[in-house]
Amino acid sequence: MDRKFKIPAVPGSTQKNIRFPNDVIEDVEKAIRGTNTTFSAFVIAATKWALESLEENDTAGE
Repeated sequence: MDRKFKIPAVPGSTQKNIRFPNDVIEDVEKAIRGTNTTFSAFVIAATKWALESLEENDTAGE
Protein backbone atom coordinates (compact mmCIF):
# COMPACT_ATOMS: atom_id res chain seq x y z
CA MET A 1 0.00 0.00 0.00
CA ASP A 2 1.71 3.20 -1.20
CA ARG A 3 -0.81 5.69 0.08
CA LYS A 4 -0.14 7.13 3.51
CA PHE A 5 -2.80 8.25 5.92
CA LYS A 6 -2.92 12.01 6.31
CA ILE A 7 -4.38 13.52 9.45
CA PRO A 8 -7.06 15.94 8.27
CA ALA A 9 -6.73 19.59 9.18
CA VAL A 10 -9.75 21.12 10.86
CA PRO A 11 -10.59 24.34 9.04
CA GLY A 12 -10.70 27.48 11.11
CA SER A 13 -14.15 28.81 11.75
CA THR A 14 -15.87 31.91 13.02
CA GLN A 15 -19.27 31.98 14.60
CA LYS A 16 -21.78 34.19 12.82
CA ASN A 17 -25.34 34.78 13.91
CA ILE A 18 -27.73 35.17 11.01
CA ARG A 19 -31.48 35.23 10.73
CA PHE A 20 -33.38 32.95 8.41
CA PRO A 21 -37.01 33.32 7.46
CA ASN A 22 -39.08 30.68 9.29
CA ASP A 23 -40.14 29.03 6.04
CA VAL A 24 -36.49 28.55 5.00
CA ILE A 25 -35.68 26.97 8.36
CA GLU A 26 -38.64 24.64 8.00
CA ASP A 27 -37.62 23.69 4.45
CA VAL A 28 -34.01 22.95 5.46
CA GLU A 29 -35.10 20.92 8.47
CA LYS A 30 -37.50 18.98 6.26
CA ALA A 31 -34.72 18.34 3.71
CA ILE A 32 -32.27 17.01 6.31
CA ARG A 33 -34.78 14.98 8.32
CA GLY A 34 -33.70 11.36 8.42
CA THR A 35 -30.17 12.14 7.27
CA ASN A 36 -26.92 12.20 9.19
CA THR A 37 -26.32 15.93 8.77
CA THR A 38 -26.91 19.13 10.68
CA PHE A 39 -28.53 22.42 9.82
CA SER A 40 -25.12 24.10 9.86
CA ALA A 41 -23.51 21.47 7.61
CA PHE A 42 -26.36 21.84 5.13
CA VAL A 43 -26.09 25.64 5.07
CA ILE A 44 -22.30 25.51 4.67
CA ALA A 45 -22.55 23.05 1.77
CA ALA A 46 -25.29 25.10 0.10
CA THR A 47 -23.28 28.30 0.50
CA LYS A 48 -20.15 26.71 -0.98
CA TRP A 49 -22.21 25.39 -3.90
CA ALA A 50 -23.68 28.86 -4.49
CA LEU A 51 -20.23 30.49 -4.40
CA GLU A 52 -18.82 27.95 -6.87
CA SER A 53 -21.81 28.53 -9.13
CA LEU A 54 -21.19 32.28 -9.06
CA GLU A 55 -17.54 31.74 -9.96
CA GLU A 56 -18.52 29.50 -12.89
CA ASN A 57 -20.96 32.16 -14.12
CA ASP A 58 -18.27 34.84 -13.85
CA THR A 59 -15.72 32.85 -15.84
CA ALA A 60 -18.29 31.80 -18.45
CA GLY A 61 -18.91 35.43 -19.36
CA GLU A 62 -15.26 36.23 -20.03
